[in-house]
Amino acid sequence: APEFELTSDAGETVKLSAQVRTEPLPQDAIPPIPAKAIEPFLSQPLVIEPGGLDNAPRIVATEENRVNLGPGGVAYAVGVGEDPKVVWQIYRPGRTLVDPETKATLGIEAVYLGTGRVRRPGNPATLEIVSSLREISRDDRLIAAGPLSINQYVPHPPAVFLRGRIVGMYDGLATSETGRNSVVAISKGKRDGIESGHVLAILRAGNSVADPRANVSRDSAPSFMLPDERYGLLFVFRVFDAISYALVMESTRPVAPGDIVQTP
Repeated sequence: APEFELTSDAGETVKLSAQVRTEPLPQDAIPPIPAKAIEPFLSQPLVIEPGGLDNAPRIVATEENRVNLGPGGVAYAVGVGEDPKVVWQIYRPGRTLVDPETKATLGIEAVYLGTGRVRRPGNPATLEIVSSLREISRDDRLIAAGPLSINQYVPHPPAVFLRGRIVGMYDGLATSETGRNSVVAISKGKRDGIESGHVLAILRAGNSVADPRANVSRDSAPSFMLPDERYGLLFVFRVFDAISYALVMESTRPVAPGDIVQTP
């Protein structure tokens, strides 16, 4: 760090060095976390490894060969066992999640479709569709639902500087914009030091603009890099190895894929 010398009134020379000062995020600057906004995501896998659903129980046929099923519909599934008390969550592989900067594959999003229970055991077993957010069809995969665990995390900024990107909006909205109380995927996870409860700032990356007063062609004109503009906060509530999901707590503009997230 650069050093400066100051001379006091008594004639003493004092050396000062520049330092980076960090301040904790004030608690009153963190909006309350709406539990209902994140509860549906706490018991779902959300992210799977490539091929992670290949060996999962699956629907092999539907009643009367219907193309799509909703609540009350009947499907036939293999690998689900005989316990009628087990709630089976139904998924299909979604989009590939890619880091906007490194272009590395971070995982594949698991698209949640609904739930089912075994009505009649067998292989295939008769499965009744209990609920659905989307239409369910042949070859969709099943995962036994685990107990819902709601952890009481105290929102806090990371102790070190972390910086990543928004990969996209949950539920396959890779190119859409979203806003407050929406769920987004970010390109940092457990391996990067992200923890559930972390609060991160959201920034829009500054663009490079040519100097309008330069008397040269636009391609060779001097340029200025505009600063990144902070416009919101998000709260991390699910952490996987290479990716995390976060709730947008506040924003003054639409949140878009590729926007920066970092320690406030």
